[in-house]
Amino acid sequence: MLFSELNLKAEILSSISELGFTNPTPIQENVIPFILSDKATDLVALAQTGTGKTAAFGLPILNLVKPGSRKTQALVLSPTRELCIQICNELTKYSKNMNDIHIVAVYGGEDIRRQLRQLDTTPDIIVATPGRLIDLLNRGKVTLGNIQYLVLDEADEMLNMGFLEDIELILSQTPGNRRTMLFSATMPREIANIAQKYMQNSQEITVGQKNEGAKNVVHIYYQVKAQNKYLTLKRIADINPDVYGIIFCRTRQETKEVADNLIKDGYNADSLHGDLSQAQRDLVMAKFRNKHIQLLVATDVAARGLDVNDLTHVINYDLPDDTETYTHRSGRTGRIGKSGISIAIINQKEKGKIKAIEKAINKKFEYRPVPNGPEICECQLLHMITKMKEVSVNESQIGFFLPKVYDQLAHMSREEIISRFVSLEFNRFLDYYKDAQDLNVANESREERNRDKGRDRRRGSSKGNRVRLKLNMGDKQNFSPKRLLGLLNDITNDKSINVGDIEVTHKYTFFDVDKDQVKKVFDAFANSGKKSFVIAEAGENWGRDEFRDFSNKKGSRRNREDNRDKHDRNPRKERNRKAEKRERSQKENKGNKIW
Repeated sequence: MLFSELNLKAEILSSISELGFTNPTPIQENVIPFILSDKATDLVALAQTGTGKTAAFGLPILNLVKPGSRKTQALVLSPTRELCIQICNELTKYSKNMNDIHIVAVYGGEDIRRQLRQLDTTPDIIVATPGRLIDLLNRGKVTLGNIQYLVLDEADEMLNMGFLEDIELILSQTPGNRRTMLFSATMPREIANIAQKYMQNSQEITVGQKNEGAKNVVHIYYQVKAQNKYLTLKRIADINPDVYGIIFCRTRQETKEVADNLIKDGYNADSLHGDLSQAQRDLVMAKFRNKHIQLLVATDVAARGLDVNDLTHVINYDLPDDTETYTHRSGRTGRIGKSGISIAIINQKEKGKIKAIEKAINKKFEYRPVPNGPEICECQLLHMITKMKEVSVNESQIGFFLPKVYDQLAHMSREEIISRFVSLEFNRFLDYYKDAQDLNVANESREERNRDKGRDRRRGSSKGNRVRLKLNMGDKQNFSPKRLLGLLNDITNDKSINVGDIEVTHKYTFFDVDKDQVKKVFDAFANSGKKSFVIAEAGENWGRDEFRDFSNKKGSRRNREDNRDKHDRNPRKERNRKAEKRERSQKENKGNKIW
């Protein structure tokens, strides 16, 4: 199919033709005719990141709005500043040959006065982040009473970032007869709830399977000891000399440490995390987009909404808490028909997490051994020779110097010149990898695994004289280290509790306490009456809602069963589980204790 067959206006067709667009992607081929049809039906469109969703909703909306009406007819909500700017830029390109069309992007992190001036002329289309839009609504600078088309782009990301209340507030200020279009890469329960609550007779269009990984991405994992993850990361970078990718870490501190170590070791890297100012963030992203940086080390929060083309690799230095986050990470490569590689560096206790991700994305991971020294040296050498063969020679500039160079090399043979040239450029790799150890642990014996169990755990439950605990609260519930410390002070009434490292993830909060204080913390939670908080030791099943709660084993066991990962269920097992639960309940009623 061609774009010319999709009933778009001539001005739009000419603009996208100048951009080199000829054939629509599958999501565009399905969505554009649907939006342009006479059906006043809402839409839930599911497709992987990088499949052309912006054009899928942008082109038909440009076709439907009436330029110059001095009414805001379309609103596009996006989770992040970067994505907001990118959507606005794309819509501007598509509408370049349209007369009197006014598109404005409003987002946080930018001087609001400039955006207020842009809004002096009522835009036909507003692209916005939720927080800044609400600010402008409160100022009376934006009104949504004439909105006909509302798009929630990267809706699952917006929910992960805690924008549900903001979205509901914005929706409440738009007309009831608007057409709502929800675009998402995954379909979590919260998305389904929004569709049910705020959309009318919505139709779902899915390209590929729900929550499936991108088609053109190869998924690879390397299995190593926890203390060898950074060495493995360097070998991955060295075996891929042209790597251009994002390295995902779990915490800000780890992001800084990994980036600093890479820079110190001579790699072209930088970091992106929440401690950066907006100006610093913009500078890092400008260098990365211009490929002045090969490796960007980032947290999930910092990298949300980034849209960078031609990434070759996504490297999971840490696996995320949930498969939806992994889907978003891997979807940043392999975009618009191009291929990409998603790599996970795991330890032995994370093999189960790999299997859960495989099941969710309907793709298999390929195990690869960590490259050894000779393999890396050969790869780097051939890469250097290829670059030398392909370099362009400016005879007019270099010709003046060549006679003197020939004189200097006249006494040397061809073989000696080549060997010295290679040594000059290559001695660093040869020296570094001459005695490189084998980092693989796939064939390690059970005795060795047990000996290194404490060190190899992703979030090892013990650190010397400390124990790592976890709470069932994280970023999703706006939990923070400050809130954790306040909670502990509140329920223990004991300022002697020695809290060590604190790590807040999307679903959980991990923290260290002294071993002799663990029972005191558990007892305090058990007696606090705060039933929404579940405290447990951070065991090896960190990716599931499983809590080994020694202060309330009965509740703990029930919690594990009631929150068992849905991906592990099948109808027959579910029936058996429910039958066992009924049987336990009956025994309890008879006074028989089974816990």
